[in-house]
Amino acid sequence: MKIGVNVPNYGPGTDPGVLRDWARTVEGLGFDLLMMSDHVAVTPDVAEKYPAPFFEPFTALSWLAGVTHRVRLGTTVVILPYRHPLVTARMAANLADISGGRFILGVGVGWARQEFEALGVPFTRRGKLTDEHLQVIRDAWRNEDDYRAGRIPIWVGGNSDAALRRSVLLGDAWHPLRVPAAALGEEASRLAAVAKQENRPVPGLAPRIVLQPAAEPVTGPDRLAGEGNLEQIVGDLATLRSLGAEAVLLDTFGGDPEELKHPETAWRDLAAVAAAWKERT
Repeated sequence: MKIGVNVPNYGPGTDPGVLRDWARTVEGLGFDLLMMSDHVAVTPDVAEKYPAPFFEPFTALSWLAGVTHRVRLGTTVVILPYRHPLVTARMAANLADISGGRFILGVGVGWARQEFEALGVPFTRRGKLTDEHLQVIRDAWRNEDDYRAGRIPIWVGGNSDAALRRSVLLGDAWHPLRVPAAALGEEASRLAAVAKQENRPVPGLAPRIVLQPAAEPVTGPDRLAGEGNLEQIVGDLATLRSLGAEAVLLDTFGGDPEELKHPETAWRDLAAVAAAWKERT
């Protein structure tokens, strides 16, 4: 099972140098994946959660491809309706080529209504547009002279039934976000059930979970996977491995933009998890 990090490409203090340091830290600690999120217009609803500056993921990951060597790069997630699908297909194929085949295209439908309005994209059609764009992207890669584009894995983000079905029909892996620890097995079963209904192979499971360390164990049914003391966090990773997850992405951002000014705190937490996981495995 591969373990990766969702690197914050937004917020106060973030600049190309900080992104470079994030990338070198993630790769240096032995993590397998480095992924970034996506917003095009930092409208008020976006800024409330993810304030400017916001580095566009394709260009930022292209920059980081040149300062890393081993770690895989990806998006968690590109909002497909924001761009023409042929533009997305081309950028993804180019990034895969630039990085030596290290790119993963994580995709989603989006949630920021004001951002959709700013881009002139109908919010209520975002699910249908995402399905259409995924098909266009796959067709474009299939017709590529450069066959390597067809090898880019597609992770479909989202926790809804529609996202599950989209993963089965058009993706290579399901990429749910912020899953409760108690529901990990149930989510894996949901994926298998939808694949059976659609008479398709079960796609990979590649969730993004929080990384919120605590000095003491966190109890209660609402505990998120990745929340708690180090033993609980490593236990959640072990549970996901036992469920057949192909990858897990750790998200260190707790929601306060001020914490983005001090990435060394997140790096310390990541180092602790990397060491504990290595010892366990």
